[in-house]
Amino acid sequence: MDKISDLKNIIISTLDSNKAIDIVSIDLKNKSSIADHMIIASGTSSRHIQALSEQVLEKFQNNGIINCKIEGKDSNDWKLIDGIDLIVHIFNPEKRKFYELEKIWSELIPKEKIII
Repeated sequence: MDKISDLKNIIISTLDSNKAIDIVSIDLKNKSSIADHMIIASGTSSRHIQALSEQVLEKFQNNGIINCKIEGKDSNDWKLIDGIDLIVHIFNPEKRKFYELEKIWSELIPKEKIII
């Protein structure tokens, strides 16, 4: 396995062991140049979402991704942890349903629309 796949598995395991809900991994390799993978999960409260995002950030940093950061620090409903080739979204369930990222990124995208 490559480093990104290993890190993806570490992040999913971290989210799972810390009680994140409905963890989904989406392969973006042939869909976008923004990242290779996207992980989406839900937290049960704003504190849970914050704790999960901090744990994910720590895992990125411990695995050599030092330029990563948390977006949405002031939001109680959503956090994005940008790990360069691996992006992690953590939502409250209502916001996640509203944005439907799984539906957007899981659909096939014509090649003309791949470049962002």
